[in-house]
Amino acid sequence: MTLDIVVILLYVAAMLGLGFYGMRRAKTREDYLVAGRNLGPGFYMGTMAATVLGGASTIGTVRLGYVYGLSGFWLCATLGLGIVGISLFLAKPLLKLKIFTVTQVLERRYSPTARTASAAIMLIYALMIGAISTIAIGTVMGVLFDLPFWVSILIGGGIVVAYSTVGGMWSLSLTDIVQFLIMTIGLVFILMPMSISDAGGWDALVAKLPASYFSMTAIGWDTIITYFLIYFFGIFIGQDIWQRVFTARSEKVAKVAGSAAGIYCVLYGLAAAIIGMAAKVLIPDLENVNNAFASIVQLSLPDGVRGLVIAAALAALMSTASAGLLAASTTAAQDLWPLLRKGKGKGNESSAHENRIFTFLLGLVVLAIALVVSDVISALTMAYNLLVGGMLIPLLGAIYWKHASTAGAIASMALGSLTACVFMYIDGLEANTPIYYSLAAGGVSFVAISLMTRASTSRISLA
Repeated sequence: MTLDIVVILLYVAAMLGLGFYGMRRAKTREDYLVAGRNLGPGFYMGTMAATVLGGASTIGTVRLGYVYGLSGFWLCATLGLGIVGISLFLAKPLLKLKIFTVTQVLERRYSPTARTASAAIMLIYALMIGAISTIAIGTVMGVLFDLPFWVSILIGGGIVVAYSTVGGMWSLSLTDIVQFLIMTIGLVFILMPMSISDAGGWDALVAKLPASYFSMTAIGWDTIITYFLIYFFGIFIGQDIWQRVFTARSEKVAKVAGSAAGIYCVLYGLAAAIIGMAAKVLIPDLENVNNAFASIVQLSLPDGVRGLVIAAALAALMSTASAGLLAASTTAAQDLWPLLRKGKGKGNESSAHENRIFTFLLGLVVLAIALVVSDVISALTMAYNLLVGGMLIPLLGAIYWKHASTAGAIASMALGSLTACVFMYIDGLEANTPIYYSLAAGGVSFVAISLMTRASTSRISLA
């Protein structure tokens, strides 16, 4: 265990060092928020993949593999396919807009009021994304090092807040490429084959696990469809993802490297699900299935190697936590703070220093949320239910429907988000109904009120 701790401490020191190095490059607002819009294919692929593959994607998919088998990969698969979709169909027009936030598109099509309403939804979503991976960091560190949960949260989350605050997107990009390499080596090339070997090989998995574990649909078609509605479309409208798209040096980089990142996410999901299956064979009676990942790491790996894999897991978690945190601070600084200043200075004039303050303060909020929420998949589902239920319809309308109006957009955001909250409360966070009913309520209200108000504005062209 001493060797493991040394490896992890070296990893943490490297992340903090890269974070402070990023501070030297983040001199302007554009540097801090979108890395100067200058990332090449290697950095872009690594940072995009690392952004998506966080707490729910790693810890959650291993848990799904433990419970359902191969079909647990659908969580990562829908996220990855979403990355491919946005890379092929939206990256080119998004880069032409030269904006910083999703909500700026809504302001251009509707009004400043629509931007404010959508910013509130986006802020909640981004804070939850940051908190989810911070929770997972706490879970991993707590199980492996026998630390109280709150101590693990403050240590792991505090590191993320530190390097995100000082260097912004440049720090995130530098740390993400290292995290991408470590998580690939640690989980895909070390933990997966070693856990399969410890379980007796693939033939032993086939012999010891139910046949349903080798079906790609055992998790249920209703769940697969819900994952597509929530995660695939959520990728298309998430501030953390758009902000990564804005960092690309060119349209070609965004399309090719972004698509490669999406394919990688699908394969990563398969690897994580298989690790969960091996854990089911080796530790069939886990008291808490959320600990499947940490337990298989403890059981299958020797000292030193275990430390590398733990670092790989922390890499995946920290990358997504930092992405959510920077997305939240960008939304707050660019979309909401100008309102509080009552027009004294525009959002697009904010400085890197001002954004650092928001990142630090919202980092404290993320830590507070992580201390009171426990289930990473339920928390991820809640975040995406609010995002997709509240913003998908108005955003699609802004792009594709010439009759869309401000009143219709605001009504759709309000009713869609409220409906998602109501059914998450009634049916539970893991139910499929919240996303179906919220999209229905948002869609009907959007169309009806837009037609009644007879908008005269023309749609934004993303062709």
